[in-house]
Parts: sequence; structure tokens; C-alpha cells
Amino acid sequence: MKKADRSPKVVAYLRVSTVDQDTDKFKADILKFANEKEFPGKVEFVAEKVSGLTSWKNRKLSTVMEDLQPGDILIVPELSRLGRSTLDVLEVLNLSTEKEVAVYSVKENFQLNGDDMQSKVMRTMFSLMAEIDSDIRSMRTKEGMQAARKKGVKVGRPKGSGSSKLDQYRDDIINLLKNGSTKTFIAQRYDITPAGLHQWLTKHGLNDIEPEPKVNQ
Repeated sequence: MKKADRSPKVVAYLRVSTVDQDTDKFKADILKFANEKEFPGKVEFVAEKVSGLTSWKNRKLSTVMEDLQPGDILIVPELSRLGRSTLDVLEVLNLSTEKEVAVYSVKENFQLNGDDMQSKVMRTMFSLMAEIDSDIRSMRTKEGMQAARKKGVKVGRPKGSGSSKLDQYRDDIINLLKNGSTKTFIAQRYDITPAGLHQWLTKHGLNDIEPEPKVNQ
């Protein structure tokens, strides 16, 4: 099948915690929302029971985002289901925009990454809040390091250490690159900056890996 002939896929992601048990209500609300918006095709539900404190990169949502293609639609019951923090939510929205995937929230009742003024204002607010959160975390880290130094504790990575947290995911990263995943997606998945990923790939001679051609069945 040619890519141009591919019908858009509609996926509904449900994160269920020990507090939330009413998945049937979520599904009913999502189906009603999809019908009202006249989305094409059948809604595919992806559900998991996981703590809201778990990053989206370590949930089924990561796989969902990897599989979605331009023109597809992702629906969530409410904005908070996308991530554990403002930064998490913003990462998902930025990635979905990059992949040309529309994200809708039933509770907020609009497209979260649309081109309308409401969506643009919301993304601007999220960017500002994420920046504030990042500054607060950075400040707390610096204060913690200063306090540790005053107590005589050595902080920071040991000198001469060439290890990286990506080393343990080497095979997974290679497979993702061969399957066509973007470096932006991989960087977000393993919680590293794009520049950091580039340096790691270059160091290990993996920067030139090209996606393998898919064999038509």
C-alpha cells in the first residue's frame, strides 16, 4: 500500500492508576468525542496500569508515539494522562507536532497541538511553565551540590570516566535508527539532549546509520 493511500489511524491512550478504575467511562467518553469530531475509522485503545509518576518515555505511550505516522490522531481522556510533569506533556506535544500527529483531549475538548489561537496560547504557557520547572530543578541541584561540598562530599562524575547512560541502550538505539526513528525521538526517549545524543553516536561510530528499507509483504 502506498503511503498516500494509507488511512489515518486513531489511537486512544488510557493511563490507569490504582486510583482510577473506571476505564469503561473513559472509553465511552472517547468514542463519543471521536464520533462528534467525525474521526475516520475505528478507535484503537491502548491502556496500561502505571503510576502517574512514571515518565511517558517508560510507558506504552512511548511505543504509541513511535508507531504513529503523519495524519494519525491520538486521543487522551485529559491532558494529565500525557505525562508526569509540564515538561513531559510538552515533550509529547512537541514530538507529535514534529511527526504531524494531531493530539486531542476529551476533557479540554480541543486539539492540543492545533494551529488555532487557543492551542498556540496553551503551548506558549506550557513552554513557560516547563522552563520555570527546569530552572527550579537546576537551582535545587546547585544548592544540593553546594551543601554537599560544604560537608566535604565530592560531587560530579569521577574524572576519567568515559561511560554514558546510553551505553546500556546501545542495541536498542541502533535498532531504533534502523527502523527509521528520528534522533529527536530517541533523545527524548532516553532523556538526553539532541547534542548529547549526537556526541554519543559520533563517539561510537553510529552517526551514519540509515533506516533499513522496509520489505513489502
